[in-house]
Amino acid sequence: MGARSNAADGGASRVNSPRQQPNTVRPHTGRRRNEAVHQAILAAAMRLLAESDGSPITIDSIARAAGVGKQTIYRWWPSKGAVLLDGLLATADQVVPQPDTGSVRGDLLAVIESTFAGAQGPPAAPALRTLVREAARDPHLAELVRDFTAARRKAVREILVRGVEHGELPVRTDPDLLVDQFYGLFWYRFLLGHAPLDRSAAEQLTDALLRSA
Repeated sequence: MGARSNAADGGASRVNSPRQQPNTVRPHTGRRRNEAVHQAILAAAMRLLAESDGSPITIDSIARAAGVGKQTIYRWWPSKGAVLLDGLLATADQVVPQPDTGSVRGDLLAVIESTFAGAQGPPAAPALRTLVREAARDPHLAELVRDFTAARRKAVREILVRGVEHGELPVRTDPDLLVDQFYGLFWYRFLLGHAPLDRSAAEQLTDALLRSA
């Protein structure tokens, strides 16, 4: 009896021994592998947005497309909207530059032209249209659109503020009003498609914004 008890105690001691404990804990996945999975999830979300044609997108569908479990997605994002936000921001960062041409006109034209061009090809164009449709019935996605727009507004606003600081724009310039005018034209033409979003339109809009300043 005592021998059994000692053996059992000895076994428990060995299991609970600090020296043995690390061998019972599964190490966390390395950062490189995590980043690969992270990017695969974002790519899957953007692909689904581009191909959904208005169909609802869920965490389940994103997980299946990325080849991961739902819990892997929830480990990094609290909701579907957060996944889509990251995907769209990553796409926007690749498409819309942060130029430094030496003039406010050159910087503004570069951003406007790249915004127009980038929004008209895959995956951005179908993704944005699907997102706008879903946002009309999903409050969380509506918040996503506001966050996405705010991030892009900030990039354009910084160009205008820099123009004021360098004396290229009057001190009285209202950067937020100019940003509204830029994105007002962009979204109106993007959603309705009644007029082009080409280089000529980008140049006309740039000059109109600078004149109004």
